[in-house]
Amino acid sequence: MPARTGSRCWSPGAEVATAESGGAATVSVVVPTRDRPQDLARCLGSLALQDPPPLEVIVADDGSRDPRAVTDAVTHCPGARCLRLEGAGPAAARNAGAEAARGDVICFTDDDCEPEPDWAAALGAAATRSGIAAGRTVTPPGAAAPARATQAIIDHLGEWAGRTGSPSPGFAPTCNLGVRTDLLRSHPFDDSFPAAAGEDREWSARLAAAGVKPERVPGAVAVHNIGGGLRTFAQRQFRYGRGSARFRTSAGGRGPLAFYLGLLREGFSRGAGAGVLVAAAQVIGACGAAFEALRRAAAGRRGPRPGSR
Repeated sequence: MPARTGSRCWSPGAEVATAESGGAATVSVVVPTRDRPQDLARCLGSLALQDPPPLEVIVADDGSRDPRAVTDAVTHCPGARCLRLEGAGPAAARNAGAEAARGDVICFTDDDCEPEPDWAAALGAAATRSGIAAGRTVTPPGAAAPARATQAIIDHLGEWAGRTGSPSPGFAPTCNLGVRTDLLRSHPFDDSFPAAAGEDREWSARLAAAGVKPERVPGAVAVHNIGGGLRTFAQRQFRYGRGSARFRTSAGGRGPLAFYLGLLREGFSRGAGAGVLVAAAQVIGACGAAFEALRRAAAGRRGPRPGSR
C-alpha cells in the first residue's frame, strides 16, 4: 500500500493517479461535510484508527462557512486530504470525491459517523465481491429520542428494501456504504438532488434496476451521532419528505400500508418517545412531499426561464 501523505486541499479537476493493480483491493474513504467541523474531527479520528488503514481519506467540503475549521480537522487525520466545493449538495460532493479517489473501492460515511476500526476493511471486502456493500449503523448509548427515531426510519428502509419482491429493492444508506469504484463512476449519484434527502434511495433504485443490489455487512459498524433536538428532527423529516417526492417522481410510488405499520413497530421498539416521533415524522414528511409537489407544479406552469436549457 502506498505511503500515507500529509493532508492538503485542492480544487476539482486535479489529476488522479490510478490505484495499484494486483493484490488486495485498495480502499478510499470519502466523507462529505458542511459546517460540522467538530463532528468531522470525531469522524476523522475514527478513520485514523482503521486497521488496516485505507489508501486515502478524502473530505469533500461542500461550501462550509468556516473552511479553516475543516482544514484543521483534516490536518489531524494522517493520509486525509480536502476537496473544496461550492455548496452543490451531498450527491455532488460524493461524486467529486469519487472522481478524486485512487482506490479500487470507495467507502462512504457521513461526518456525524464514527466507523469502528475494522469498518473499511469489512465494507471494502464485501464491495469487491458484490459491487455494493451496506454496513450497519447504530446510535450511541443514551441517544435522545429524535436520534433513535431517525435511525429507526433509516434502518427500516434498508430492511424493507432487502425483502424479496420489495417495490424499492436495494436501499443502501450513504452514511455506511461501500462501492466498487468503476461501478460508481459508471453510475454516479444524481446531483440534481440539492440536499441530503432521497438521493441515496434514487441511486440505490437505479443500481437495483441495473441488477446490482447491496451485500449486507453487519460487521461493518458505524456509530451515527445524529444531533439536534425536536426542531432539527422536524426540519430533517420535512427535508426527507421533499426528497422522497423527488425520488417517487423519478423512481416509483409510495410504499404499501405494511411498510408504514412495520415502520411504527420499529420506532416503538426503540422506546415510546422514538415511536411517537416516527409517527409524527410521517405527517411532517407528507407535508414536505406536498410542498415539493406544489413547488414543482408551479415551476412547470412558469416554464423554463429565458435562456435556460
